[in-house]
Amino acid sequence: MTALPPPQPTVTVRTFTQRLSATPRGARLARHLALNQLHDWGIPYDSPAADAVAVIVAELAANAVTHGRVPGRDFELRLSLVTGSVRVEVTDTRGELPAAVRPPGPLDEGGRGLLLVEALADRWEVLDREPLPGKTVRAEVDVLWDQPH
Repeated sequence: MTALPPPQPTVTVRTFTQRLSATPRGARLARHLALNQLHDWGIPYDSPAADAVAVIVAELAANAVTHGRVPGRDFELRLSLVTGSVRVEVTDTRGELPAAVRPPGPLDEGGRGLLLVEALADRWEVLDREPLPGKTVRAEVDVLWDQPH
């Protein structure tokens, strides 16, 4: 029997951070910025990772604008290219954590965003924002390479 090598620590290779207005326009811009940044990092627009990240950013930004908005305060998009994955973080200034992920009723107009995040992300979590009130939703999408291009 061969012993497995110890797990390698996650190493952040590149980051992108942008504050955006907590408006529908800001949410749309977050998605476009994310796709452009991934392309700059060598992850093509039509790749499975880029497609997944685009949907995740769109849903988390929409949630930040719809449910996490505090008048006069922005939300923040942060992308990190870490060893083996792209990490998406969307931070808003409202402290309430999202309700448990549950399937919406057939006539519900909303409630599918976090289900999409759960389906597309390889890992995700909700963190309290420190030191200010608010929360960060973090999701990671694995990519098929170990080094950025």
